[in-house]
Amino acid sequence: MSNSDNTTALAENKVLILYILNQITDGIIQDGLFKIISSINDVNYFYFKQVLTDLIETKLVGIFTKDEEDDDDVIKITTEGKNALTLTQDVLPGILKLKADNVFKKELSSITDETSVIAEFIPKNEHDYTIKCKIVENNETIFEVKTFAGSRERAQKIVDNWNNNASTIYPKILDILLNNK
Repeated sequence: MSNSDNTTALAENKVLILYILNQITDGIIQDGLFKIISSINDVNYFYFKQVLTDLIETKLVGIFTKDEEDDDDVIKITTEGKNALTLTQDVLPGILKLKADNVFKKELSSITDETSVIAEFIPKNEHDYTIKCKIVENNETIFEVKTFAGSRERAQKIVDNWNNNASTIYPKILDILLNNK
């Protein structure tokens, strides 16, 4: 790929992200945006992150907190981004725009309909880890539990267990919480 081809692809991908974000009024989480963009224009995650970071640094796209209770930040197009999209929308080839419109509707509904099981651990120091386990449905956190572990191995075991067994763990926790005994 020549340098001018790289520049053209970079410009197209930036405009594509702006084009998609312009259609999502409430914003979207980063993983959801990646799923849509990669379905339209076969980009890898690292390239996507580079393009998105550039859009954020130039303030064409912003990261916003959806609400106080939810930790998931959403990505939205800014006013500057909308202005830039108006000026650069012609960079997007017609065939890519058509594919974006078709894939967008299908992918967005699958992203908002799917239930996501999320687990992560964050090191506090070399012996303390915070683990967060969540169930997200329609971009809304319906269950979240936060706990601590004294080793990386225990933290990883909790994350793996949640990812593999959330459908059985979650009802058990609810049952315990609802039990009057």
